[in-house]
Amino acid sequence: MTHGNPIPTSSTASGIPGPPSYGIPQQRTTDPAATGGTAPDAAPRQGGGRDRYLDLLRSIALVRVVVYHLFGWAWLTVLFPSMGVMFALAGSLMARSLNRPALGVVRGRIRRLLPPLWAFSVVVLVMMFAGGWNPLKDPDHGGTWGLIDLVNYVFPVGAPPFPWHLGSKSGLLEDTWAVQAAGPLWYLRAYLWFVIASPLLLWAFRRAPWPTLLAPLGITAVVGTGLVKIPGETGNAVTDFAVYGGCWVLGFAHHEGLLKQIPRYLSISCAALLMAFGLWWASGHLGPDGWDLNDIPLAQAAWSFGFVVILLQYSPSWRELPGRLARWDKLVTLSNNRAVTIYLWHNLLIMATVPILDLLYELPFLQSDSAVSALDTTYTIWMFVLVWPLIGAAILAFGWVEDVAAKRKPRLWPNSAPRVRVRGSRRRSAPGS
Repeated sequence: MTHGNPIPTSSTASGIPGPPSYGIPQQRTTDPAATGGTAPDAAPRQGGGRDRYLDLLRSIALVRVVVYHLFGWAWLTVLFPSMGVMFALAGSLMARSLNRPALGVVRGRIRRLLPPLWAFSVVVLVMMFAGGWNPLKDPDHGGTWGLIDLVNYVFPVGAPPFPWHLGSKSGLLEDTWAVQAAGPLWYLRAYLWFVIASPLLLWAFRRAPWPTLLAPLGITAVVGTGLVKIPGETGNAVTDFAVYGGCWVLGFAHHEGLLKQIPRYLSISCAALLMAFGLWWASGHLGPDGWDLNDIPLAQAAWSFGFVVILLQYSPSWRELPGRLARWDKLVTLSNNRAVTIYLWHNLLIMATVPILDLLYELPFLQSDSAVSALDTTYTIWMFVLVWPLIGAAILAFGWVEDVAAKRKPRLWPNSAPRVRVRGSRRRSAPGS
């Protein structure tokens, strides 16, 4: 496949030319029959409903993010590159949505992102200010500029400011809690910019698919290796955009049917070679945490790209979770419907497990040296156990904001498809009708 396909003459209402023919039926281009109760990145499937395979991938990615931020295992970034997977799934949905007018799609995506962010920002900022943080006097954020940067808690075009240390190490939360809480917001910044850029990216992809698909890898080789250095948060934003841009455009390729045209043996072989290159590059550029690919942009980009190619090449498009996976159906549905809430709150909730677990040391039957030693040894495991009910509490307390943002009826625990009332159905079922 080359990028020399004839440019289609028809165009959609968005002003973006319709998808070119790749010689196969287009994948998942039909709007679901009912969209209520779906997450902002809900996976469409051909003929309506949800693609449960993509839903499952998103759930695995979210769990992996929580586990990584709790245990800090660098090898998890190799085992399952969650961010690349999440950006690819979002890119596939965005390509589908852009069959409608682009301005309305972008506005709708932004509207669904911001209210959950605002709920999170209110809580975090109140905690920071209550802890004594003054952005005007923060030496790390430039005084007045730090105050101006607070707008990123409202509209995340850049990195929001936060204190690197707040409180004391012996306080209720450790003094780096603000860094841990606000750190994941980089994902929302990157997602926002991908959403804004998607009409142009999809336009370019439909005219020159291969250059558009591979360009982010080339850009990462320039800005992610130090060959060209862009200072400050601007450099971080450009690097994030380049590292995960290939995965976002892979979502386009998945939706448009390009991946299905390539012989499977060829795509898998090329993906494996690219992933091998990523590991080779990482081996010579290990960061402070060793094999943590988050510290090695080019390795992250190459490994994530190849990994996503394999996942999407084998995409089975399930209507329902098969076999033993079916037992996880409700949790998969819940995590997809509350993906933004889980991502936003999980790091702060991990920190919140510490003061709760510390209360265990006061229990009478845990006063012996052996009991204290056992608790010390298993402390992180208990954090893992406790963080999930805390995430559940956050879903109950704040998850409904995602429904309001999407103009849906709020639900506290959306672990099943919403009931869709067919207009006039009661009249048709009435006696004598």
